[in-house]
Amino acid sequence: MTKKKIEVLGLEIRIDSIDQDDFVSLTDIAKSSNENKPAYTILNWLRNRNTLLYLETWEEVHNPKFKVVQMHNFRLQAADNRAAISPKNYIKQTGAIGLITKSGRYGGTLAHSDIALEFCSWLSPKFKVYFFKEFQRLKKEEFNQKNLEWHVSKITDNIEEVRNLLDTIPGQKKERNRIADVDE
Repeated sequence: MTKKKIEVLGLEIRIDSIDQDDFVSLTDIAKSSNENKPAYTILNWLRNRNTLLYLETWEEVHNPKFKVVQMHNFRLQAADNRAAISPKNYIKQTGAIGLITKSGRYGGTLAHSDIALEFCSWLSPKFKVYFFKEFQRLKKEEFNQKNLEWHVSKITDNIEEVRNLLDTIPGQKKERNRIADVDE
């Protein structure tokens, strides 16, 4: 699991890579709202009917073990203003994989990057634009790093192939030929 951070409008947001997918801290993003507790912001987002429809569709596309029938209960709860749908309860009852909750010092609610972007849309269109821009910058930087590593690997492989080819030339000085040293 790789951990990264981006800064959006002066707010540091943690991103964890889990099974080659990026999970963004909704808890960190929720700190951009004016509420005192980010957990309340996430609870309010989960009560939203459109949020539940989005999460249901996302899970149906990405999670073959998603319990669609359980979503009916959550949609009924969303209609009740007194209901509080916690991420932990939602994950437990539906088998969702798009949200993750962690306890402890660096805990909170994490969401797949697709879902995090939807959360940003609900929270603040302005924040969404800046978040998306910074997230794209991070992905481009990661791509360039992987691309560079691939090129270095190819160059190293090619150098090794040339060295091996040179070692097969007859009549070389004995100290130059690495293969001759191995064979003797």
